[in-house]
Parts: sequence; structure tokens; C-alpha cells
Amino acid sequence: MKIQGHSALVTGGGSGLGEATARELARLGAKVAVLDLHLENAQRVADEIGGIACACDITNSESLQAAMDAAAAAHGPARILMHIAGIGSAKRVVGKDGHAAPLEDFARVINVNLIGTYNAARLFAAACAKLDPMEDGERGVMVFTASVAAFDGQVGQQAYSASKAGVAGMTLPMARDLAQHGIRVCTIAPGLFATPLMRQLPEPVQASLAASIPFPPRLGKPEEFAQLAVHIVSNGHLNGEVIRLDGALRMAPR
Repeated sequence: MKIQGHSALVTGGGSGLGEATARELARLGAKVAVLDLHLENAQRVADEIGGIACACDITNSESLQAAMDAAAAAHGPARILMHIAGIGSAKRVVGKDGHAAPLEDFARVINVNLIGTYNAARLFAAACAKLDPMEDGERGVMVFTASVAAFDGQVGQQAYSASKAGVAGMTLPMARDLAQHGIRVCTIAPGLFATPLMRQLPEPVQASLAASIPFPPRLGKPEEFAQLAVHIVSNGHLNGEVIRLDGALRMAPR
């Protein structure tokens, strides 16, 4: 699919990997809607790229549908979904106090990262399936965000790893399911990236994490994630695939 002129939705577009992806889509000529739980962040990015900002809770169907409707009213029906919104978590099954981890903490991460992804996918796909097909019968593209933690999660990452493994696991069956509608589905599994959350860590910790990456021995750049995301859109034969973007990193147990 040619990106120029198409309407695109970017969840989590107010910062980090989502912001970089929104900027790259706009640079390539897309009409970008920046969806984020924090409207002020979304508005800042949207103002700078000439897009539209929409406050959005991906776990709430009404909130998400309202954001998609607002984007469609401004830019026309979306053919591109970049689903990047998510949260992190680290909690041992049995804490130092000997108590079991709270079940609600696990459920919250699953709800945001996995159910939130499915929620965005189902609403986008239902709208996209109604559009006229383009070249090769294609109607749209969805790009999800997993993590290397889906495959080699560390101590305490049970909830996060399970949520991201779920995203990776539903990629192929969803691509097969939506093939009849001409909608492609791929997932990126990033490693260690220089996001605002990462930059909050002390410099020695960031340096140590960067040194653990075989090559290049540095944190990934958000722009590199964005470049892969837009390539998936433009490469019509990429479908049903989970792509690690990690510099050959394999996470140690802790």
C-alpha cells in the first residue's frame, strides 16, 4: 500500500515509539490521527505533524470507537492502524513478604496490552472491511506491538510477557481471518529502545542495557521502529509475521 494520502491511526502516538511512528507516517504523506490516553501529549504531536489528536482509552470500546469516528470525520476512513499503546509491569509471583502477587495487577496488564490490542483490531477491521479494495484487493494494514519479552521474558515479567506473547500469538490467525477482507496483519517485537521511559533510568543502567545488545551495541532508536512499521505498510507481501527488532538481543533471566 502506498502511504501517501491515506488515513492512519496511531495508538500511543503521544510519546515514544508511537510518536516516532506518527511522525514518519506524516512525513510520508499520511493523514495521521494521534490516539493517546493523555490528550496533551497527543495534541503536541498532532500540532507538529499537522494531524488530529484524539483522547482514547484502548480498553474502553466506546472511547476507542469515538476516537476512530473523530479521526474518520477529519481524515476519511482509516486504512492503516499502528497499535503501539501499552504498559509495562514487573512483579514477582511471590513477593519478598511471602505474599502472592495481586491478581488485579496481572489482569490490568493483560487488559491493556492484549485485550486492548484486540479491541483496536476488531473495531478497525470492521470499518476497513467496508471500504472499496485497492490494488491487489488490499483494503488495509494493521501493525501491532509485542516485545522480545514475549519470547524471553525476565524474572517478574509474567504479566507483561504473557500479554505480549498473546499479541504475537494472535497475529497469524488474525491475518488468516482477515485475508478474505484484504486486510494484512503484522507485529513488531522491539527490544531495548531509547524511549522516554527508558531515559528515566540512570545513565549507568542505560549504558549497561545497551552493552547487552550484540550489534549495534546501543539502544534502538524510535525512528528505527517507525521505519520498520511503515515498511510493513508499503510491502504488500508482509502478512501474518512477527518481526523481532532487537539487534540480536536475547534477554537474560534478570
